[in-house]
Amino acid sequence: MQTHRWLRTPDGTAPRISYGADYNPEQWPREVWDEDVRLMKEAGVDVVSVAIFSWARLQPAPDEWDFAWLDEVIDLMHANGIGVDLATATASPPPWLTMRHPEVLPVTAEGSTLSQGARQHWRPTSPVFREYALTLVEKLAERYGSHPGVVAWHVNNELGCHNAYDFSDDAARAFRAWLLARYETVDALNHAWGTAFWSQRYGSFDEVLPPRLAASFPNPTQQLDFARFSSDALRGHLIAEREILNRVTPDIPVTTNFMITGDTKFADYADWAREIDFVSNDHYVTQDRDELAFSAALTSGVARHRPWFLMEHSTSAVNWQPVNRPKRSGELFRDSLTHVAHGADAVCFFQWRQAEAGAEKYHSSMVPHGGVDTRVFRDVVELGRILQSLGDVVGADRDPADVAILFDWESWWGSELDSHPTELLRYRAEAQAWWNALLDAGVRADVVPADAELAGYRVVIAPVLYSVPAALRKRLEAYATSGGHLVTTYFSGTVDENDHVWLGGYPGAFRDLLGIRVEEFRPLYAGETVALSNGTTGSLWSEPIDIVADDVEVLATYDHDELGPAVTRRPVGSGSAAYVSTRLGSAGVGALLPALLEPAGVASELPEALRGEIEVTSRRGAAGRIRFLINRTDAPVELTGIEGEWLHGGETLPPRGVAVVKG
Repeated sequence: MQTHRWLRTPDGTAPRISYGADYNPEQWPREVWDEDVRLMKEAGVDVVSVAIFSWARLQPAPDEWDFAWLDEVIDLMHANGIGVDLATATASPPPWLTMRHPEVLPVTAEGSTLSQGARQHWRPTSPVFREYALTLVEKLAERYGSHPGVVAWHVNNELGCHNAYDFSDDAARAFRAWLLARYETVDALNHAWGTAFWSQRYGSFDEVLPPRLAASFPNPTQQLDFARFSSDALRGHLIAEREILNRVTPDIPVTTNFMITGDTKFADYADWAREIDFVSNDHYVTQDRDELAFSAALTSGVARHRPWFLMEHSTSAVNWQPVNRPKRSGELFRDSLTHVAHGADAVCFFQWRQAEAGAEKYHSSMVPHGGVDTRVFRDVVELGRILQSLGDVVGADRDPADVAILFDWESWWGSELDSHPTELLRYRAEAQAWWNALLDAGVRADVVPADAELAGYRVVIAPVLYSVPAALRKRLEAYATSGGHLVTTYFSGTVDENDHVWLGGYPGAFRDLLGIRVEEFRPLYAGETVALSNGTTGSLWSEPIDIVADDVEVLATYDHDELGPAVTRRPVGSGSAAYVSTRLGSAGVGALLPALLEPAGVASELPEALRGEIEVTSRRGAAGRIRFLINRTDAPVELTGIEGEWLHGGETLPPRGVAVVKG
């Protein structure tokens, strides 16, 4: 990541947790803008993202430009003390561009060309699109680079949300160039892809295609490389826009909104984060409320624990889930403050005023269809007041925990490829099961990328670490032998970076470290389970483990004639390495945690009565340590045994409430 820079702060203005939304004034008559400003000031808004989907308004025709309306908007915001996070407006090209240049439209794996009429209908590798987009970026940078109201640049919007994978001829050419840079020779590519199998050997790079629809399973390493390439292609567009912004406006920080949420996996955000001044993220809750905390912790890990920007979340219901329920009382506050607890120094929503037309008109906003006399707007105003009261939090890094969950995008991509032992495996679900179990135990944890520094962690959990290059293998071995306690799971250490199996028996790269050997995987059918001797139940996966080192301790066995040890731990150097060979779910992991954490000296920071009911997270900065206590339940909780200065909330935490304590 570039040197951490934050939103430009106007002279004479104290740093604060920024608060605001996407603002789309072009959707409304001019007279509404003045009311918007008045209400923004009432709510405590100090930043808005502008021009995100404004390309067609800014450039109505190839040789026609209209900046007058945007001039007025930025001037109006600045005059009222509201900073503008100015988007480059390149997310969706205008209809005239795709009609004139249909070759910029994405192509599916089946060969169908996607049409304009929605959003993000462009190829990340299209040179034609790139030329038009960068012309727009340069125009915006030259016009607004000296405007004091612009506090940050917002590159594109949710890069790849609807166009992550393009299989066009442009993509094919760019993929070949990417492969040439990676492998240098076609012989090296053939080795990496294992093309001796199924007569897939290539005579030149010109013969290589993206993994388009084929008669059977496409080459797995080809699929993995295409996932890497697709992430890099989008990152390349980010860099192209950023380079213009940095050249023309070097004093304005640059960001783009990631989508670290749910099963969104097309981008290696740990890699992308190196290209921007500060990390921004969009997150929307599902029925699994603990997923929000996991995603916020992962966003913090990607940001290397520096403050980050919550660019989008919702005040209430969204419009794109199968059933869109409004948030219950207190959830707007809990969701927002949970992100702050994990490092967000800006809290923003999509969007400011709820649209009256278009695909997102039923998506909630800060000013809903019902206007200001609504629960949502009253909560918006109250949240603004709360955020302004938390000045001590501003600039504080996330306080490192004793436990880290290792999260690896390459293992996510690789473990869910086709032609595997099971199609039911879900990488993120396994990682979150460990997170949920730690929450239930009242144990703080970080979620960090695979290249993170691990020396400060007492326990590192690496669930389904499927892809393990030699360098990562050595790093994790060194971590354990030097006093760390490593925990890994089924389908870990299985392949190298080329998706080649580590030979000699599973779990391949970790076999010697763990002192175990598995000849064959034994995945379970949907609904099938296996009982373990410690009273827990496994699903999805099982393995017949052979113990090959004398010092391996068996923590649990399978209650099955064909299976033996299920969970093992081996002392190595001054640390240990443990292995869990089945999916235990959060409850099963929770039953196992004492045996894994106690040898490392890890314990809950919460009184026993609060464990499971309260999530505790902390940040540390100039004001010292600030803890966030988040009620995970729908009942009030008495925060007995918690000492410190109450910055928000008190000893009785309401349902879904959040308390903030200094010290």
